[in-house]
Amino acid sequence: MRLLLAEDEVVLSNQIARNLAAEGRVVDVVHDGEEAAFRGSTEPYDLIILDIGLPTRDGLSVLKEWRADKVETPVLLLTARDGWSERVDGLDAGADDYITKPFHMPELSARVRAMLRRKSGHASPVFEKDGITFDTRNARVTLDGDHVDLTSQEIAVLSYLFHNSGRLVSRTELSEHIYQYDGDRDSNTIAVFITRLRKKLRPDFIQTVRGRGYMIDTA
Repeated sequence: MRLLLAEDEVVLSNQIARNLAAEGRVVDVVHDGEEAAFRGSTEPYDLIILDIGLPTRDGLSVLKEWRADKVETPVLLLTARDGWSERVDGLDAGADDYITKPFHMPELSARVRAMLRRKSGHASPVFEKDGITFDTRNARVTLDGDHVDLTSQEIAVLSYLFHNSGRLVSRTELSEHIYQYDGDRDSNTIAVFITRLRKKLRPDFIQTVRGRGYMIDTA
């Protein structure tokens, strides 16, 4: 899952990015409102973490612009502890959730997981299919109760497919959501990850629609 983090405090942004990357997220980091506005409107993010107090443009104006332009990406606001009116304004402007500074990283991670589940229509933090489970809280995968060791890229592919269960996902879409930079995106390698997942899990677990993409069936 690919996230945009817009936070001008460099130390904090680095901490957040490291924490989310350790959970298998791809995180793009920007430090000002103008760059956040551009990236959020042109890149296919699964979720955006947006600080209200950004330089060049404040987070609320950026959020309002996204919603006016029909950008529906879930947005988690970072706000000051005493900024209750900004939190209200942010929620009214279209934010999906907020967290006040200072905060604990496990709480931020939990809110991110919950928002991603809501986006995909899943209430439970654990995805299950044909004896395969994927726990979003710790990226742990099991097959018939036994732990399965997956690489970070395999987990990223599996996570995106699970969060989009029942929907056909193209190779291009997958590559856009599991790689951070344009130069890293090679849709041909997606087929390699799919093959590895089938070998480690079940051969027919991930369906292929020839020439179009992949999906995990919800039936």
